[in-house]
Amino acid sequence: MNPENSVAIVTGGGQGIGKAVALRLLKDGMKVVIAEIDVEAGEETTHELKELGDVRFIQCDVASETSVKNMIQKSVEYFSGIRVLVNNAAVAANKPLGELSFEEWSRVIGVNLSGAFLCAKYAAPHLRESGGAVINLASTRAFMSEANTEAYSASKGGIFALTHALAVSLGSEVRVNCISPGWIETGEWQKTSRREKAQLRPEDHGQHPAGRVGRPEDIASAVAFLISEENSFITGANFIIDGGMTGKMIYV
Repeated sequence: MNPENSVAIVTGGGQGIGKAVALRLLKDGMKVVIAEIDVEAGEETTHELKELGDVRFIQCDVASETSVKNMIQKSVEYFSGIRVLVNNAAVAANKPLGELSFEEWSRVIGVNLSGAFLCAKYAAPHLRESGGAVINLASTRAFMSEANTEAYSASKGGIFALTHALAVSLGSEVRVNCISPGWIETGEWQKTSRREKAQLRPEDHGQHPAGRVGRPEDIASAVAFLISEENSFITGANFIIDGGMTGKMIYV
């Protein structure tokens, strides 16, 4: 995909992996909409990245259909089209099953899964027009779990299935792929009021076959790869980017 005159929406683009994706796409010459519920993070990141290119912040709660429709409409008004949608926004409520309320469960599913559906639904006409691409952020927790992650794991498993369903429904006009990150350390990519330097131990890095914990840039690089026209034959696929951890047999 030629980045010139291309517009990308990155949900949850104010912090973490989303911020790294926004940074990478701006460096590649794209225009970027940061769709972010956190005003502080959205405004701060937009200010930080504005020297790199045309970037706009639109406050959006992806779990709200009205908010998503407004965000898509404003994005098109600003930039006259959409070429890429990166569904990255996510929340978690990891706690013992008996303590997890239905409201907490519903919020996680609403943001992580329904949010991706809503953004894809309302961006689809514009993506069809541009011959664009959707990248959904799932997780290795779609395929393996630690205890007390029911809501988050279920939402990310849904993202994996939503990806191949969208790829079939929107093909051949729009390509849809999925990235499943493993351990990605995002402490230094948070808004200033929450930013902290990672305290990683040698054993944290050493347990990864790749020899280190992941960085947000690793995921941003994969997004750039998947939206490239050079990779136009890739759709409906899931890419696990976890330093090899899900391929590792662990014995106690």
